[in-house]
Amino acid sequence: MKFLEVTSQDRLLVQAAIEVITRAYREERHTVGAAVLCGSGTIYTGVNVDSCGYGPCAEPIAIGTAVSQGEREFVTIVAVGGWNTRYPVLPPCGNCRQLLWDYAPKATVLLGKNDTLIKVSIADLLPQAYRNFYDD
Repeated sequence: MKFLEVTSQDRLLVQAAIEVITRAYREERHTVGAAVLCGSGTIYTGVNVDSCGYGPCAEPIAIGTAVSQGEREFVTIVAVGGWNTRYPVLPPCGNCRQLLWDYAPKATVLLGKNDTLIKVSIADLLPQAYRNFYDD
């Protein structure tokens, strides 16, 4: 896996994810915040939405918010946990990795590794991703 350079803009993205989960945190309901930087330079945020069965993760909520505002180019995304004040940077789940591949195949993802912020490509997170015949 190739690590990419983490920028000051990446750190602002993490802060945006922390801010949204700090505002919206609710145990058993909203525990993860996400932020996505779009090609326009705008950052959109979202929190996970939990229900009795299953609810969407924070990443698709942030991407859906961006798409609803007309965004189509995604640069970087990050998710953080809100259950403690260290706000750990979280890797996307398998479903979110596929969603990122489908909507943002050229984007990067911020991850936490041993309390260090790292950045990787979507392709590194989901090698041999499912692709349908619409791709290409």
